[in-house]
Amino acid sequence: MQLVVGRIGRAHGIRGDVFVEVRTDEPELRLGPGAVLLTDPATAGPLTVESGKVHSGRLLIRFAGVKDRTDAEALRNTVLIAEVDPEERPEEEDEYYDHQLIGLDVVLADGTPVGELTEVVHLPYQDLLTVTRPDGTEVLIPFVEQIVPTIDLVEQRCVITPPPGLVDEAEAVVDGGPEQSR
Repeated sequence: MQLVVGRIGRAHGIRGDVFVEVRTDEPELRLGPGAVLLTDPATAGPLTVESGKVHSGRLLIRFAGVKDRTDAEALRNTVLIAEVDPEERPEEEDEYYDHQLIGLDVVLADGTPVGELTEVVHLPYQDLLTVTRPDGTEVLIPFVEQIVPTIDLVEQRCVITPPPGLVDEAEAVVDGGPEQSR
């Protein structure tokens, strides 16, 4: 199974180093020296990590065969993909790979069906779960413990406790501002 682990950013220096936007909780495992990564577009790879280090708070990597700034700049915006055993699980109990979550039935705490989890959206500060409802509409659920208290991979269920209005707009509480509270 394939797992997106990063995206190549701008070149750094003249020796072929590139900054990498990390998209994995396990960069030391997925982006460490010797790691062989597939790419999107496929024509850019596969790439083998030669070395890596943190520079100014960002991951800086050198790939085998990328010897100068021109080669490195040609890789900009390339997505890095690792081959992962589908049975592999993250080290932490409350961590999940995207493929484990896609397809889960999403239900409220009382068992009321909401829809199917169809995508995990990774944003800089928080992940969102895209849930497709039976009528085809989508709702974005913040992937935080207060709203998503239970992921049950055995039962293939994701239990949510959304605030009013997140799933059903009719339940939304509208604040009219200071003028309406008089």
